[in-house]
Amino acid sequence: MNMNNRKWGADVLIILAGVLLDQFTKHLAVLYLKGQAAVVLIPGVLELRYLENRGAAFGILQGGKVIFLIITPIVLLAAAYVLIRMPDGGKYRILHFLLDCIIIGAVGNMIDRIRLDYVVDFIYISLIDFPIFNVADMFVSIATVAAAMLLLFGRRYRDEDFSFLSLKKNGSSEVPLCGSGDEEEEKTEEGEKTEESGQEDGNG
Repeated sequence: MNMNNRKWGADVLIILAGVLLDQFTKHLAVLYLKGQAAVVLIPGVLELRYLENRGAAFGILQGGKVIFLIITPIVLLAAAYVLIRMPDGGKYRILHFLLDCIIIGAVGNMIDRIRLDYVVDFIYISLIDFPIFNVADMFVSIATVAAAMLLLFGRRYRDEDFSFLSLKKNGSSEVPLCGSGDEEEEKTEEGEKTEESGQEDGNG
């Protein structure tokens, strides 16, 4: 129980800190960038430019608020399920952190959609004319790519490392059928009879 509490405590703190960071940066963007000219941080490379995004990350699927308000809770429930079942420590630590980051991004942008009806974006990479994004988008995108690379190309994980996702108890591949207990008792009785007959032959 103590281990579970520590595990959940770390996850909750990371998620809370990430969401607060995302919301704080968006608040600053509204205060200092809304209605203002773009702020050039690195000429020809990076700018801060205010945008009200009514779509998904990087401006795709504009006007799909209802879709996102349906999909996001499903994603969060799936992520929470994996987080609850996933062991703590060792090779799972990095997966915990990456999953926390995905949850941070999903929650951060969902708060905007519920509260404002749009998502505040403000980071613009002018070097490649990349769509304007925010901190929550960074959390989701970087964590998703990192997790995909780790699972697809890394050699740390095997299929059995994810047996915790199975709905079957104790990792058993079969569900006990009715009467299986009787069969086991019969096998035990047969074994006892065999041992007794062996002892009698030895005494003879």
